[in-house]
Amino acid sequence: MDSEGSQETGEAEEGEEDKNGVPEEGEATDTAEQILSQEQADGTDTSCDPRHGVIEEFTDVKHESEFSLETNFMEEESGDCNADKRDSSSSEALPQDPFKQHMDKELDDKEIEKMSTLPKTSSQSQWPRLGQLTFSSTLEKHKTLKVDREVDVKQLHLHKSLESTWPKVNKQFLSSLDKPSDSPFTPLQRELFCIMNSYRDLFYPERNALTNGEEIRHTYCLHALNHVLKANAQVLSNNAKRRDRKPGTDTDDYRDQGLTRPKVLMIVPFRECALRIVHIFISLLEVNDKKKIDVSNKKRFKGEFGSDPEEKPPNLKRPEDYEAVFAGNIDDHFRIGVAILQKSMRLYAPFYSSDIIIASPLGIRTVIGAEGEKKRDFDFLSSIEMLIIDQADIYLMQNWEHVLHLMKHINLLPLDSHGVDFSRVRMLNLNNWSKYYRQTLLFSALQDPQINSVFNKHCFNYVGQVAIRNVPLTGSISHVVVQLPHVFRRLEAESLTSVIDARFQFFVDKVLPEYRDAIMSHTLIYVPSYFSYVRLRNYFKKEDLNFTHICEYTKKAAVCRSRRFFLKGEKQFLLFTERFHFYKRYTIKGIRNLIFYELPTYPHFYSEICNMLKATDNGVDATWTCTVLYSKYDAQKLAAVVGIDRTAQMLQSKKDVHLFVTGEND
Repeated sequence: MDSEGSQETGEAEEGEEDKNGVPEEGEATDTAEQILSQEQADGTDTSCDPRHGVIEEFTDVKHESEFSLETNFMEEESGDCNADKRDSSSSEALPQDPFKQHMDKELDDKEIEKMSTLPKTSSQSQWPRLGQLTFSSTLEKHKTLKVDREVDVKQLHLHKSLESTWPKVNKQFLSSLDKPSDSPFTPLQRELFCIMNSYRDLFYPERNALTNGEEIRHTYCLHALNHVLKANAQVLSNNAKRRDRKPGTDTDDYRDQGLTRPKVLMIVPFRECALRIVHIFISLLEVNDKKKIDVSNKKRFKGEFGSDPEEKPPNLKRPEDYEAVFAGNIDDHFRIGVAILQKSMRLYAPFYSSDIIIASPLGIRTVIGAEGEKKRDFDFLSSIEMLIIDQADIYLMQNWEHVLHLMKHINLLPLDSHGVDFSRVRMLNLNNWSKYYRQTLLFSALQDPQINSVFNKHCFNYVGQVAIRNVPLTGSISHVVVQLPHVFRRLEAESLTSVIDARFQFFVDKVLPEYRDAIMSHTLIYVPSYFSYVRLRNYFKKEDLNFTHICEYTKKAAVCRSRRFFLKGEKQFLLFTERFHFYKRYTIKGIRNLIFYELPTYPHFYSEICNMLKATDNGVDATWTCTVLYSKYDAQKLAAVVGIDRTAQMLQSKKDVHLFVTGEND
């Protein structure tokens, strides 16, 4: 596994190492410690100003009492007091309300021990839109979830205000349906929300920024907001009951909150994503045009999270998926607290006064800090009830270590009390069982072992997990439009940990000798891992091979120089990293021979790189070659490229496999 944040040394020759090497389209994130030294991390309510590169403290004291859960009451908080009371009483009258059912469930020590020691049992199910689902759980008695074909919004136990706003906010996605219906959800949203609303963990690896990304974002925003509004309504209602209770009454009936206030943590890659989420929240809270909600610090938020369309360089031709992913403000170092009461929203709330925290992995990492640092804080993560990680695949291109660091620090007992009233804290939090109640929603564009590992090893929800596990039938090789022989060369490795060294030795001993001859010039070597890139680059230098290299830290001038040398044939080899391709998507001209040192993380990168050969006008088709290194541990990536049937055959056979692709839809 690559921990790309801790880069190896030796990158600084040819003026290459440049932390701003990917400035326009988003930086491949470096170590958090370097950024931490520039900011005051003890104020978790801070926010980066991308224009100045400085993080200034922002406390917003004047709104503190207005948004305090402890000092407000239901009737003061809502303009329609009776409606809120009706909503509160109706949710109490219906035990099947998923929120109350999930949070009020009292686990016992035996059940906790089961979840800690026993393996999960799983079952399969086929749903109309999502496809193949795997349900897994440690505790018994859990029935397999069935999706309703038609959903009445009133049966979903949404908070009263969301029942009226959701159909309006979601209308944009319903109008494009082939079969219009009265349902307030698209078929995809209906099935996803069915799982979300059951409070199971969810892993959906088919998120696509071009097609369903915004549909999914709206769905999880509805679920998160519904959760927060219900939780806060319960606290405000109990505030009034406590105020009116007779002296000497038992106060154990009012355990309705965690050890700290933040309930929902949303991890997203760029500021633009946070901007869209906040806009969805505002739309969902505004019942009609006359009832606009009061949003504090909106102007500052727009300035720091918005983008200027004129800043985008003109005439940049990039694939559609690239434009969709890198739209708007793509700064990847941010965090913001959001406090919500039905009539108002407070942006830049201090974390301990926030209901929802929206952050990038780097933004949350610089607050958590590392062991031994004086200024670090992660108590605000202690009572997170819902963790949403969107676009998880992008963090593989940024720094996956930040995600792992977060998972190690979430739902731990706080080191300080932070002024909490322990008589109001749920027993599940006092027992340090928060992680068994936390729902995790994980969205990605692809299946990946590192993402799977987080879902399998860091999600402990007592209700269980649901993972969508569809297998690719064709693979991205069908989108290769140039006539090209593909040779898949299998390498053997005894274990997953030995694959890295086995791959290097196989490449050096078996593959590279075939390309040393000058006739095999114009060879591009595609390397997904930065560490493998450094290792190969050092070996090529030691062997005095005629090569050039481009990675995500290469300065613009050096990139131009390397591309020119390679095109003219002055350099025989070009070492080329996946993260450079992810952030830049340049077309490399002059390729005649391709070597995939490892299968790409993104399957469509395979066809994109192969199709670069058509950019070479003077190439002779018959002399083009493509060689791919793979092992039995690459089954998921291999299936995404060649399809599931070919993968099964290739893994059974230990011989090299030759495929000749004749063009689109081979």
